[in-house]
Amino acid sequence: MNMNRWENIEYKPAPLFAPTFGPLSGIRVLLNGTVVAAPFCATMMSDFGAEVIALERPKVGGDPARHQKPQIVEGDKHIGGGWMQNSRNKLSFALETNLNIPESKEIFLSLIKNSDVWIENMVWIDKLGITDEMLMEVNPKLVICHISGYGTTGFGGEQRHINRPGYDPLGQSESGWALLQGYPDLAPYYAQQYVGDYLTGLIAVNGILMAYMNAQKTGKGQRIDASLTESWMRVMDDNFVLWTMNQTLKHRQGIMQTAFQPAGVFECGDGGYINLGSYGKTAYNNVLKGFGIDSKKYSYEECSSSPEAVASPMGRELDGIFKKFFKDHTAQDAINICIDNKISAAHIKTAEEVYNEPHWRMRGDWVKYTDQTLNKEVEAFGVMPKLSETPGQVWRGAPALGQDTNRILTELLGYSDSEIEALKGKGIID
Repeated sequence: MNMNRWENIEYKPAPLFAPTFGPLSGIRVLLNGTVVAAPFCATMMSDFGAEVIALERPKVGGDPARHQKPQIVEGDKHIGGGWMQNSRNKLSFALETNLNIPESKEIFLSLIKNSDVWIENMVWIDKLGITDEMLMEVNPKLVICHISGYGTTGFGGEQRHINRPGYDPLGQSESGWALLQGYPDLAPYYAQQYVGDYLTGLIAVNGILMAYMNAQKTGKGQRIDASLTESWMRVMDDNFVLWTMNQTLKHRQGIMQTAFQPAGVFECGDGGYINLGSYGKTAYNNVLKGFGIDSKKYSYEECSSSPEAVASPMGRELDGIFKKFFKDHTAQDAINICIDNKISAAHIKTAEEVYNEPHWRMRGDWVKYTDQTLNKEVEAFGVMPKLSETPGQVWRGAPALGQDTNRILTELLGYSDSEIEALKGKGIID
């Protein structure tokens, strides 16, 4: 086998495998990422036309997200729902990404030479024989995006923290975010559904696109460092400034605001919930008008203008009126009153209720595609944001493990059938 292929390989521009659509068509992304943050970052790009090749280790069954429970089952096959939703529009290349194996190094560097972006969240890439310097030498215009819990080498920090394994709830904890969630008399909590992974993925996409634009102008790639913890730190609003300037620390306050009202979560007569927030005098008076409450008796100044006003006898009396109002209505009736009176409120819905909401259907938020593992039609949340001239689309369901290995080896990297056959049975591509 020719072990110098990557040095002489002919660059083949994207898209070679994906259809042409969206503003990111022409960008090829190589992904070494599992579970959520890095794969989601790549999916956001693939939804808008980037050609994404996801490298999956065959010996461990590929991305662990494939095996996440609960599973969706079809006959003797099964796959994780998160995989179905978030791994669409990608190609799956089964490869043991250990560059200490010569054949793996040859394939990997050949892919790097044919890629514009490399995204990884493996953390300990040095053990695999991968260095940024090596990759930039192979492809000087390459944009490298590292996604980690606490940062990566080369951007400062202590190595003991850089080497820590990290995942979303840990990032929420280390950033200060988790200490603000929950009730003051209970242990702090954290946001569910991997929201920090998704947040980090979005921040990483932003960095990738900025670096890619610069590479097109200068011919020089660069490295991006996106960490879960710093992503949460970035959305801590005023907390750090309040500390540095006033030594003020915010505290968790449960589901009700203490600085103004009405603001918080209210239970309705049918067991549903409404989240209502009305900051400022104009919004306050609008709520009272919509709910038929006397704004002269319960003035903004006496009942809502400060924490002291909210906690006053009149403020507490008004809070009781708000709670009774919602208890006297179903959640749907209450939200209709709020919408009709332009009151900022929301019905806290189940996934089923969101799915059945006509508004989102009219916006085309649900799409159908065929999952490649189950060969079954999937209905999932579609593409956002919405672009008027170069919209994204879903052209393919999440791939089966290694579904595209042979095709990529042949059509992109120029491997012959005999060369591919020689790779099999060694734990490299199977």
